[in-house]
Amino acid sequence: MAGEGNASARWRRLGRAGPELAAAALTLTVAAVMALAAVGNLTDFGTNRQFVRHVLAMDTTFEDPDLMWRAIDSPAVHTTVYVLIIGWECAAAGVLLLAVAHWARGLHRRDCARARALSTVGLVMVVLLFGLGFVAVGGEWFVMWQSADWNGLDAAHRNLMLAVSALLSMYVRPAGPR
Repeated sequence: MAGEGNASARWRRLGRAGPELAAAALTLTVAAVMALAAVGNLTDFGTNRQFVRHVLAMDTTFEDPDLMWRAIDSPAVHTTVYVLIIGWECAAAGVLLLAVAHWARGLHRRDCARARALSTVGLVMVVLLFGLGFVAVGGEWFVMWQSADWNGLDAAHRNLMLAVSALLSMYVRPAGPR
């Protein structure tokens, strides 16, 4: 059966491309999350601006006098920080969507170096936003974890882990022959 040999060869090629295919799929997933987050923030500007305001003002935390000196009450700063977050989300989504286009071309040509590089840049941007921005600065500096109403750490951790898993998929290779 001549057709069986061709099918078997196609499956072997697909198996060899598996790690790249997984990286492309995860990059697409993170790109979609970032693009949808940016669209949501732009179309419902006020809701998440309130989130940023409460986190920076620390007005829903335990209001420990030893920590409240960190609070920022300036509406101009709240809006500026929020606009910077949206801009960062848009930029990360753009880089990741460009990476997805390169994955599509690279998988066909078996050259994924540019796709991997662009994905790395975009994914590191997501790690910085959610790991450094939300978990470290928001969660620890502005003690967001103390707020019952304005605690975004669960969502930040989900986005952070998604980006980290995508990064790992690009650089951790399975053992064995390729």
